[in-house]
Amino acid sequence: MKYLALLVSISAACLAAEFSTGQAARAVIGQVTFTRQEAGASEFVLGAASGLAYVNDTFFVADSNRVNAGPQNNRVLIFPNLSGTLPAPKASLPVTGDRCPVCTGVASRVLGQPDFAQTDVGLSQSGMRTPTAVATDGRVLAVADTDNNRVLIWRNLPASNGQPADVVVGQKDFQSNIVNYGGSGATPSAQGLRGPQGVWIHDGKLFVADTQNHRVLIWNGVPEQNGQNADLVLGQANFTSYVEPDIARAKVEAHADNLLNPVSVTSDGTRLYVADLGHNRVLIWNTIPTSNQTPADIALGQPDMTSAIANNSSGLCPVISKDEQGNDIFPNRCAATLDFPRFALSDGKQLFIADGGNDRVLIYNHVPTRSGEAADVVLGQFTDQLVLDSEPLRISAADSLRTPMSLAWDGVNLYVSDTFNRRVLVFSPGDNSIPLTGVRNAASRDIFAVGVIAVSGKAKENDEVTIKVQDREYKYKVGKDETLASVINGLVEKVNAGAGDAAVAASPNVTFQAIVLTSRVSGPEGNDIEYSTSTSDAAEILLQTGGARLSGGQDAAKIAPGTLVTFLGENFTDRSEAAPQGVEELPRTLAGVEVYFDGIRAPLLFAGPDQINAQVPFEVSDATSVSAWVRTLNPDGSVRVTTAIAVPIIPQNPGIFAEEGSDPRPAVALHASSHAAGAVSVDGTVKEGDQATVTIQDRDYTYTVKADDTLESVRDALIALINEDPEVEAFAAGVFTRIRLRARVAGKEGEGIGYGASAPEGANIILTPLTPELCCSNIAGARITPENPAIPGEVILIYATGLGVVEPAEAKDAARTGEKYTGPELNRPVAFVDSIAGGKTANVLFAGLKPGMIGVYELQLQLNSDIPTNEQTQLTIAQDIYISNIVTFPVFNPKPPEEEP
Repeated sequence: MKYLALLVSISAACLAAEFSTGQAARAVIGQVTFTRQEAGASEFVLGAASGLAYVNDTFFVADSNRVNAGPQNNRVLIFPNLSGTLPAPKASLPVTGDRCPVCTGVASRVLGQPDFAQTDVGLSQSGMRTPTAVATDGRVLAVADTDNNRVLIWRNLPASNGQPADVVVGQKDFQSNIVNYGGSGATPSAQGLRGPQGVWIHDGKLFVADTQNHRVLIWNGVPEQNGQNADLVLGQANFTSYVEPDIARAKVEAHADNLLNPVSVTSDGTRLYVADLGHNRVLIWNTIPTSNQTPADIALGQPDMTSAIANNSSGLCPVISKDEQGNDIFPNRCAATLDFPRFALSDGKQLFIADGGNDRVLIYNHVPTRSGEAADVVLGQFTDQLVLDSEPLRISAADSLRTPMSLAWDGVNLYVSDTFNRRVLVFSPGDNSIPLTGVRNAASRDIFAVGVIAVSGKAKENDEVTIKVQDREYKYKVGKDETLASVINGLVEKVNAGAGDAAVAASPNVTFQAIVLTSRVSGPEGNDIEYSTSTSDAAEILLQTGGARLSGGQDAAKIAPGTLVTFLGENFTDRSEAAPQGVEELPRTLAGVEVYFDGIRAPLLFAGPDQINAQVPFEVSDATSVSAWVRTLNPDGSVRVTTAIAVPIIPQNPGIFAEEGSDPRPAVALHASSHAAGAVSVDGTVKEGDQATVTIQDRDYTYTVKADDTLESVRDALIALINEDPEVEAFAAGVFTRIRLRARVAGKEGEGIGYGASAPEGANIILTPLTPELCCSNIAGARITPENPAIPGEVILIYATGLGVVEPAEAKDAARTGEKYTGPELNRPVAFVDSIAGGKTANVLFAGLKPGMIGVYELQLQLNSDIPTNEQTQLTIAQDIYISNIVTFPVFNPKPPEEEP
């Protein structure tokens, strides 16, 4: 691993490209970022779109839906020459400064509206009302104009905005909207339609999913006349079979030859596929039917042709456990189940299903040959199974879907209409994959929950002590002449014996008389681990936990803008290369590797076969999720790309740089100053006439507050006065309105200089000295080690990444992705930083980007004056609810601890 190299430096066989479960989309159409969700209508912005089609590098989108998502834009957009704006999956993207080079697509024509801004409902030769599906064979275009109960046909692809259709089916003319035209009410006909939501053209035939008539109609030739009769019907015995229009009242038992609210129909040229929404299944005919009510051959989503249960897990999923009575327990869903499937699409080799009710897309790497087959890949979810009764709704992430409605395939990319997120996601297969949480804060990597057991009292022979972790107990009987240290080590050995406890690993801290339990699983999951202690009756030894559960587990895969991150995986490249030391700007290619976030090529610090270190661009601060992938140019000229993964973006999630090893790891902590130091906090409010005084030894420096003063200007005025002192100099702290004091002479000679601060009684301004005297000089920049430990009251330096965007404005502007920070030295993260060291608050005197470094923040922490001696003092920093990894450093307190009465 090369994590410390971040501070210092500021081949595999190619597999066929394939999709992987949980992967992210690589590109997005209809929004300027993956998570924007802008509501509107333009040539760039989609509403709640549903129907999709692709042919000959032209992309079509029906920008409306029937699932009550908004806005309804009542139009069809046409995107010609899509490859000219959508980068190919293996393309090397230039460094352009664009926010999202893969948030693309500009429509050049619109149907149903006169221009790109209008969204009016229309009933005319050029108007539409809720178009939900679109299909083309490259010449003819058909649109399911659902709420006008018709299908519009253009004999040639439209060449102008608002171009009127040539033919209408389902109605006698373009001005009519009659339910079941040619029939009567709920009795359909060969001419009429009721809410059609699916349309397809293939080999000169027109296929229509006549949704509310529970049937599919087939015209053996694309209609040339308005209101032309269909030639074939599937799902019903004939064209005039009565249909219950209310699906809640419909009593339609599933069979191989019937349908309930079919919403799509497609063909791969050989087979026919129908999304039978009401029966929670996709039906496959192995050949295109030539007679009415031909039964289907295969049902997906159900084990047979007569089942219709949404997520029929007991009929399709493997058993995951048994209940107390020995009955089988099934997951709520698996890769074989469906819930309101919306679309099925095949190229004859693969099958894609938009499983709308499950917010996912299923991918079969072959065309299924039997009912109930399970899919090979799931998009939109992390796993193919749902075990819990509910799961958090992941809104508008780069890897999530909300009721996918339609699909299109160009032979390389899968297009998915993500209706409630107002976008079309573009998924691309990859040659290899990154673990779904494989992009992590490079400093924290994994943030484990921990628990501390304090051991005190006296080790008396035959006393018995017990540690309980979850439902497992570890007992230790005190032997003759034992000490607390030997008891601690004995308990640790019990917990770690053999393969060790399944949930935690134990480590001793003999100096501090404690046992540290660390979760074996990183992240928030470790916070659920319960632990407790007990002792035998009349025992003189005492064990006390720091709580009922481990705590501190965090998700290091949630990333702040500007964070230095590590990609973990395999076969990224066949060699290793690091960025040259001291460069002003990081390279964007190393060892043939390029890394992308939303199509922005990222700066690289290191690239190797199983690890890449990069910086997340500051520019992604406007998003909550980005799409990330790796591209590799091999020595032989071939190119490999990974599948994309979603990286959650949050304002801040700090990680502290530390040495290698098991967590908690030793911090990269330094002594801050060769000069003795102190600090004064300036708080309260300003009131004209108040006096603020800082005293150095017996010398007072007093400032009288003026009407236009602020706390900052009072602080700065006092600093100017103090800097006349012969022994001490002053400067502003980086956070709060604090005054930093430093002896003018280095070393021990400057220690012990007394200082104080005060304001008259009744004053609004408050001055507080943080220590009584200057202290704690050392060798500036020297590592804190057991041989040269930190001491109470000392200011120490630690380094971190992931603290997010900084202020003021000139500092934010100077924080350029991939470049050394050259902005103001006094900068600070937008989110306040606090710190705990040794269980006590450490004063954060400065936190900000370190000038001359890339993506690294320096923190100057003043240790509490009562911090105890401990070679493994634990330290964390926090911003809002986000807590860093736990690191350790040695502290020596020369003052002996006070004995308890």
